[in-house]
Amino acid sequence: MNLLTFIIILTALISSVLALVSFWLPLMSPDYEKLSPYECGFDPLGSARLPFSLRFFLVAILFLLFDLEIALLLPLPWGDQLPSPLLTFLWASAVLALLTLGLIYEWLQGGLEWAE
Repeated sequence: MNLLTFIIILTALISSVLALVSFWLPLMSPDYEKLSPYECGFDPLGSARLPFSLRFFLVAILFLLFDLEIALLLPLPWGDQLPSPLLTFLWASAVLALLTLGLIYEWLQGGLEWAE
């Protein structure tokens, strides 16, 4: 049998088995919170003017900021194939150093503390 045909059949078989198992495996008794339209912890039928913690949004924005570094650093493994890979690694190191300094600043300012 051809190697390409074998690989295609094997991947199709594994994908089919995983798709079938995913229908039978999950727990089929969701609770009230999972059935509600919002899973953020707020009552969706209550008042929309209730105050909520600003600290939650600060931590969420910090997570998004530091999560974007992954998008900036994803092409880094292919940087060694460029004509000047040293320049690519220097820029990546500068991005990581800047983000590390930002993280240290937020840590020292107490921005990462969940409770006061």
